[in-house]
Amino acid sequence: MASSSTALSPPKPSWITPERLLAIFCVINLINYVDRGAIASNGVNGSRRSCSKSGTCTSGRGIQGDFNLSNFEDGVLSSAFMVGLLVACPIFASLAKSVNPFRLIGVGLSVWTVAVVGCGFSINFWSITVCRMLVGVGEASFISLAAPFIDDNAPPAKKTLWLGMFYMFIPAGYAAGYVYGGLVGDHFSWRYAFFGEAVLMLPFAVLGFVMKPLQLKGFAPAESTEALTSIETTSLEVQDTDVSVVKGSMKSSKSKCAFVDLKQFSRFMKDLKVLLLDKVYVVNVIGYIVYNFVLGAYSYWGPKAGYSIYNMSNADLIFGGITIVCGIVGTLAGGYVLDLINSTISNAFKLLSAVTFAGAIFCFSAFCFKSMYPFLALFAIGELFVFATQAPVNFICLHCVKPSLRPISMAISTVAIHLFGDVPSSPLVGVLQDQTNNWRKTALILTFILFPAAVIWFIGIFLHSVDRFDEASEHPEVTTTDGSDTTPLLDRKAAGTTETEP
Repeated sequence: MASSSTALSPPKPSWITPERLLAIFCVINLINYVDRGAIASNGVNGSRRSCSKSGTCTSGRGIQGDFNLSNFEDGVLSSAFMVGLLVACPIFASLAKSVNPFRLIGVGLSVWTVAVVGCGFSINFWSITVCRMLVGVGEASFISLAAPFIDDNAPPAKKTLWLGMFYMFIPAGYAAGYVYGGLVGDHFSWRYAFFGEAVLMLPFAVLGFVMKPLQLKGFAPAESTEALTSIETTSLEVQDTDVSVVKGSMKSSKSKCAFVDLKQFSRFMKDLKVLLLDKVYVVNVIGYIVYNFVLGAYSYWGPKAGYSIYNMSNADLIFGGITIVCGIVGTLAGGYVLDLINSTISNAFKLLSAVTFAGAIFCFSAFCFKSMYPFLALFAIGELFVFATQAPVNFICLHCVKPSLRPISMAISTVAIHLFGDVPSSPLVGVLQDQTNNWRKTALILTFILFPAAVIWFIGIFLHSVDRFDEASEHPEVTTTDGSDTTPLLDRKAAGTTETEP
């Protein structure tokens, strides 16, 4: 009875509060995107060896110079990172139903750290391409699982604002990466930029294993009879397994493993079907794909285009500074405004359509000016509007599905926006530039694609939508992971006031 009483006692307080959890995830997100910005910076990415008509040649620099990459190959280098991300995201999201999601983040960050070190030691195009794929694998666990954790633990009146705080580190990280890559690459070597990133991420990779794991709200492995059984039943199953091993029943064990794997795959396909039949989710993600096609190419080619069009000798610093300020302000403003006008799915679509349309007008107008200063002013205003989409678009992904589908919802969204968005956009823009040899024309063509994104999100306003966040109560929160405190942080007060049986 003593052990039963202990099992039913309220969880012990942890030093992790919702605010600290948000801060940790924000810093990890920042480091992830510093890496993406650094590899796109002129200091790290560099330029190819070139020769003028008179026969004067300049040596290449950075990754592109050392490995003599064409613009297409350079774009492929960016997309290689996404390949690992796309493959691993659904895997991590599916594993979250049988392995504690918090520990999966620790595994992913460890892979990320090792892969980034590998980028620094790469010797040719193929070696760095493989390492970039592994960086994507490492980030996949964090990208698909962090947002649901934040959605669980944010105060109800500030959910979108907290998501905005988390996602503001995407543009801030990119921008900081431009500055970081430019400084380290120009003063030392592009290889040292990757080594520095690994040092920054290592403590968080370790933290993923030493912290008490948290459980996602309503996320006892849903739709699984094993997850709904009591602790006593679980103990009996363990005893039965031990007996079967003693008897040497290996065939039975293998059959059970195969059944579990088949069951997990069947569950994944069932969840995927639910998402693809949800019109609200599909329209939201399609708009996000078109939007990300533009933003992905902007983030990778932006410094190089600015350097070419406006002769910005310090394009990394200029683009980095503008994106840091506009990204932070715009992303926070998007979350704040949605909370202010009432966080509903319909209002989120209204905000997405309006800010994307306004951002497209300002960014397109900016590239029409030949003078650098009007360009910077209009482009900065455009970025403010464009980055205001981050919180609303992810709010819809999290709230149009039931809680147990949130990890797979974020994973499929991530896969889709990269597979059909920025994975093809970077190489395609490279090919377009090779054909036109005019960065202004290339930038205008790319920016125009933001208008269809605004139209798609406008269609979402008229769809029937239901916020499913409160459906968490239909599944009990049961977990069998390592006996640690795995309840969401905001549920602990309620757990602490619950009376236990003597």
